[in-house]
Amino acid sequence: MSSPATDRIAIVGTGLAGLSAAERLRELGWRGEITMIGEEPHRPYNRTPLSKQLLTGDRQPPDLALTTYTELNATWRLRTRALDLDIEHRELLLPGEERLPFDGLIIASGVEPRHLPGAPLHSDRVWMLRTLADARAIDTALADARHVAVIGGGFIGCELACSARTRALDVTLIDISPTLLTRSVGPALGAVIGDLHRDNGVRLHLGVGVHSWQEDRRGVTVLLDNGERIRADAAVVGVGTVPRTDWLRHTALDVTDGVLCGPTTHVTGPDGYAVDGVVAAGDVARWPNLRFDDTPRRVEHWINAIEMGQHAAEALLAGPQATSPFTPIPRFWSHQHGMRIQSVGMPSLGTDMTILHGDPATRRTLAGYTRPGPDGTPVLVGAIGLDSPRTLLGYRDLIGHPLPGSTSGHRAA
Repeated sequence: MSSPATDRIAIVGTGLAGLSAAERLRELGWRGEITMIGEEPHRPYNRTPLSKQLLTGDRQPPDLALTTYTELNATWRLRTRALDLDIEHRELLLPGEERLPFDGLIIASGVEPRHLPGAPLHSDRVWMLRTLADARAIDTALADARHVAVIGGGFIGCELACSARTRALDVTLIDISPTLLTRSVGPALGAVIGDLHRDNGVRLHLGVGVHSWQEDRRGVTVLLDNGERIRADAAVVGVGTVPRTDWLRHTALDVTDGVLCGPTTHVTGPDGYAVDGVVAAGDVARWPNLRFDDTPRRVEHWINAIEMGQHAAEALLAGPQATSPFTPIPRFWSHQHGMRIQSVGMPSLGTDMTILHGDPATRRTLAGYTRPGPDGTPVLVGAIGLDSPRTLLGYRDLIGHPLPGSTSGHRAA
């Protein structure tokens, strides 16, 4: 794209991916207008502490503000929801029938909490966590609570349970999977993490779903599928997320589980080719990471949002023909009851799991996740360490290569 002063790049989404994209545009010399469009009233902030330090009192809302090292000189349209996209006329539809023209568009609208069927909506007792306002409301609810129920055994649910225990609350965690973090770390390490939570006073009800809810002025009762009743003063639901693509439903774009992109992050049109001047980044983007294979997937991690936002900005200015594929090695981390959980690669793609170092029983171990290569040799696609940061670092550069000295593994069911 050219960069005359009259050009405008619109960025839908004022989270980490959108902010990273805007900063990269300025670093690359973009002199035109940048318009940031976001629903929340706040400038970009760090969402990672919402389930952790903010609820334990270790950090306050002003501490979460994200800063840039480059002057953005952007136009901020906060408290503004994108309602539709007219690709042909290159316009965004905003509230009040406003049409905002653009020369380039970065879709970084993120995700929102998945609603658990049957869970109360707009309740003073049942909450979901995504925004700073949600975290503040949950903080207020926990201040008056003695027992909290957490529904969801993923990272958000587990971190919420840790934060509540730090506040000396009784915590019951409910998940339909038989182990915690099953999709992220597999059943073997999930069982280890489950024991960690039990040892720290969290009551686990695993392998059972929620049947119904009952609310009254004193609290909430969660009725489980097995007939058990969990009584709590407040409940927090964290059962995953869904991409924020509702505003794109009238376009011809493929928004099945996120905005479909090609390897360069350019949005894919209905004809299978890149849409001119439109890219996507962050949690909402579904793209093929050719480091692993050609299957489009979304990656919801902090570091990926930064790197993909930067790459999307580069791709937008350079065009699809002059842009290299975006092929990161995903990384994420979590701290739970004093344990550091770290991951590199995409462990969920593995068909087998091998303990590379340590012993899961000691809760200090490193697991490698492999799948057969073309010749049947196990290829490392991911690794997860429990309190093993230095050991894990040595395996980052091995992602995508045969696992040294490995001829067999344990099935990662």
